[in-house]
Amino acid sequence: MTAALRLARRLALTALLLPGLALAHGHLKSAEPAPDSTSAAPKQLSLSFSEGIEASMSQVQLQRLDGQAGTAITTGKVISGRDERTLDVPLEAPLEPGRYQVKWRVLAKDGHKTQGDYRFTVQ
Repeated sequence: MTAALRLARRLALTALLLPGLALAHGHLKSAEPAPDSTSAAPKQLSLSFSEGIEASMSQVQLQRLDGQAGTAITTGKVISGRDERTLDVPLEAPLEPGRYQVKWRVLAKDGHKTQGDYRFTVQ
């Protein structure tokens, strides 16, 4: 086998593996309250990710979108949830009825940072 053929095979194998590596980042899989849901006022936010998350290096912010739009809601410290893939955010006071946005920025245990947001409504 020539050196050029060996190099071509390695490059082809690398190209096949790269999409799988991109999936290794910590992406939001589910949340409570769920994205685009309407529910009673939660006592905490719970976000579950596709990978283990470093809770101490992650942030979750909650903001009111209607009424007093743009108002940041004070939460407790982001903590590890039931497993290493879950973050819990205790709420210091009950949420009033309205629409809210959750913005999250996490550091996965694999060292990659991801961020995103979602919205929910409180009855």
